Amino acid sequence: MTARRVLTLAAVGLLAGAGVARPQTDLRLREAVQLAQGGQLDSARALVDGLLSALLPTDSVYPEALYTAGLLASDAATVQRLLQRVIVEYERSPWADDALLRLAQLYFAQNDPAATVRTVDRMRRDFPDSPLLAQAAFPAARAYFELRDEPRGCEMIALALDGAGDNVEFRNQVSFYAARCTSGGGGETPAPPATATRYGVQVLAVRTTAQVDAMLTRLSEMGYTARVVRDASGFFKVWVGPYPTRDAAQRVQQRLRAQLGGQPFIVEDR
Repeated sequence: MTARRVLTLAAVGLLAGAGVARPQTDLRLREAVQLAQGGQLDSARALVDGLLSALLPTDSVYPEALYTAGLLASDAATVQRLLQRVIVEYERSPWADDALLRLAQLYFAQNDPAATVRTVDRMRRDFPDSPLLAQAAFPAARAYFELRDEPRGCEMIALALDGAGDNVEFRNQVSFYAARCTSGGGGETPAPPATATRYGVQVLAVRTTAQVDAMLTRLSEMGYTARVVRDASGFFKVWVGPYPTRDAAQRVQQRLRAQLGGQPFIVEDR
């Protein structure tokens, strides 16, 4: 079985992902995110660090700057520290629920389901009207399934579907897991076996992380859900998906070939 290589928010496809969190309102922070999306992470970090040094903690831009620094941080510990500061020190700012969402996504990517559900539970308690709850509910649902808490997982799936709106890619991802939840008639739909085959599309395989960061950021901007796996030979592979059928994956493969070029191909994603 391949093991996931967890890097930073950028490396797990969460850097300013479309439809996930609010865009930066300060022009300097917006510029920093654009630099990062263009692969200039060092320049982006330097810009945000300089801004944080120049601002007072009481400045209205400060929590947004902390949040952005968390998006751009080079290691998971720094990501968590900065986002926790936003949540604790600026809990009334418009960036606190964004920070909770990002933490939940990062914890899930780190294969920590308990921390994932704790973070989303706090988000639901403290920000029950947040427009980001649907996005947070999806990793929470998968975390609950990993913890073998099917009822709570299905509750989160319903919340994610209810808030999916016209985000077709997100709705497709959630719908795959909805198959294991209660059917409309009130009976239980059996959970698919753990070995059930899913399908993804591999778009990249490299030995260094710089190209991985750039590809995941690009895919996120295009609206795809992607993740990183690392095989026994040390290659980092970027997979888009998973999808419940080979046909669904093939349709995505065709779109990716037109959008990215190269030779994306179908993989089995268990």
